[in-house]
Amino acid sequence: MKLLSIMTRSILALVATALAVPAAAQDVPNIAAAADLRLALTDVASAFKRDNGMDVKLTFGSSGTFFQQLSQGAPFQLFLSADEQYALNLAKSGRTADKGKLYAIGRLALVAPKGSPLTVDGKLAGLRSALAQGQITRFAIANPDHAPYGERAREALQHERLWRPLTGKIVMGENVSQALQFATAGGAQGGIVSYALVLDPALAGIADYVLLPAAWHQPLRQRMVLMKEAGPTARRFYAYMQQPVARRILVRYGFALPGNR
Repeated sequence: MKLLSIMTRSILALVATALAVPAAAQDVPNIAAAADLRLALTDVASAFKRDNGMDVKLTFGSSGTFFQQLSQGAPFQLFLSADEQYALNLAKSGRTADKGKLYAIGRLALVAPKGSPLTVDGKLAGLRSALAQGQITRFAIANPDHAPYGERAREALQHERLWRPLTGKIVMGENVSQALQFATAGGAQGGIVSYALVLDPALAGIADYVLLPAAWHQPLRQRMVLMKEAGPTARRFYAYMQQPVARRILVRYGFALPGNR
């Protein structure tokens, strides 16, 4: 009888322990984020945990791919898109809490690995010269079909009449982060990627980069939206993204701030 009592108390203690796990520990939302945010959002998430004691799970990829997944019910609670239209389209479909908020304006950068025949400059004169000399065999961008930074990179190249000369030489990353890997790992002579990603200290001494004129392409208006099923932690992180700490981090990684519109 005594043994039974001990076992009963042990079972009850285990049940009580399980029930006592804080809701916040169980509520770790999965957040879908555009690949250009890999550095900045990781820092924001660390600051959010420091200030609020809450964790979030960040999944990075192309905005177009996330749009398709979310349209089919993927279990993300918050979506930070590199192109606001994907977020607005989700809102139109009734899957989000509202139309969300613009959180950043992204920029493009030309990048090339050290030793590349491509000279990096803000007018793409080096790219034009290297093409004319037959020194460019592979040039990386994200896939324009579903990656906003790839679409804007194509627009910039078209603006400078370099898209057609690069035909057959373009290598496309699944997202802008992969395009950066292609552009700097020696497989390509360079590429056009997110300015926020080339600010990675790990690239120092490995690659050269330069910011490209924003007038060469449509603005990279980046919008975030909460899904209807978003829990309290996701909602707090969404609010945190609009606060000074998060906004300062975005600025540090080269983003412009659009205001809370």
